[in-house]
Amino acid sequence: MSIIDNLKLTFKNGNSLIKLIYLNVAVFLLVNILLIVFRLFNMDASEYIHWLAVPSNVGNLARHFWTPVTYMFLHTGFSHILFNMLMLFWFGRMFLAYYSEKQLLSLYLLGGLGAALVYVAAYNIFPYYSAVAYYSVLMGASGSIMAIVVATAVRAPNAEMNLLLIGRVKLIYIALATVLISVFSLTGKNGGGEMAHLGGALTGYLFVIFDKKGTDITLFITRVLDFFVNLFRPKPKLKATKFNAQRMSPEEYNQNKARTEAEIDRILDKIKTSGYESLNAEEKRKLFEKK
Repeated sequence: MSIIDNLKLTFKNGNSLIKLIYLNVAVFLLVNILLIVFRLFNMDASEYIHWLAVPSNVGNLARHFWTPVTYMFLHTGFSHILFNMLMLFWFGRMFLAYYSEKQLLSLYLLGGLGAALVYVAAYNIFPYYSAVAYYSVLMGASGSIMAIVVATAVRAPNAEMNLLLIGRVKLIYIALATVLISVFSLTGKNGGGEMAHLGGALTGYLFVIFDKKGTDITLFITRVLDFFVNLFRPKPKLKATKFNAQRMSPEEYNQNKARTEAEIDRILDKIKTSGYESLNAEEKRKLFEKK
C-alpha cells in the first residue's frame, strides 16, 4: 500500500478529530505550495490569502462573508499549525471521552465562529486597535481549539495531563493559564489573536454550562452538517429494506434491539476503563451510528 493510499484509508476510517487534523494540514500544504509558486514569479500572494482570513473591517467582512468559516482552517506558518494540531490532538482525545464526535466537530466550528465574532467586535469597539483595524485579518484554528480546551477542562477539571518538565497538571489549571496568558497579551503584537482565543474559550465554557442544563448549543451546527452529509450520501435500496423488515418478527426485533444496546453498553464501559482510543474501528462505527 502506497503512502497516499495509507493516508486515504486513515482519513476514511479516522474519527472526527483525525479528519479535522488532516483537513488543517491539507489546507496548510496547499496554501504554502501556492505561496512558493507566487514568490517564484515575484508575485504578492497576501491579497489572495486574505480571501480566506477574517478581516476586522466590517465592510470587508460583508464582502468576504465566508471567511468566518474558512479562516479556522488557514495556517501559513509551520510552528503555528504544529502547535495548534498538537493541542487539538491532545485535548480532542480527552474531549471525546465525555462527548461525541459530532459534538467535537460542531464545537470546533462554533468556537471558531465565537472567536471571529469577539475579534471583529473588539477591533471595532476599542480605540487601542483603531490604527490597524482596517487591514488586520485573523487566521488559524486557535479560537476553535481554545473552545475544546476550556470545554474539556470545565467538564473534567480534575483530569490530569503530563506536561514536559512540569509533570502531571490538572486540566483546569492548564485552561486557566492559557486564558490568563491571552488576557495579559491583549495589548501585545497579537492582540487580535488573543481576543479570538478568549472568544473561543467563552464558547467552550458556555457549551459545558448549557450541556449540564440539558441544552446542546452545538445542535444547530450538527443538524446543518448532517443535512449536507445526507445530501451526498447514497440512498439505501428501498426494496432490500422492506424485505428485511417483513422477515423480522416482533420477537426477533426485540432480541436484536437488546443485543445492540448490550453492545453499546459494553463499548461505553470500555471507554471508561481504557479510553476512546482503545476502541477498534468496528466499535467506533457502532458507537457513532448509535449517536
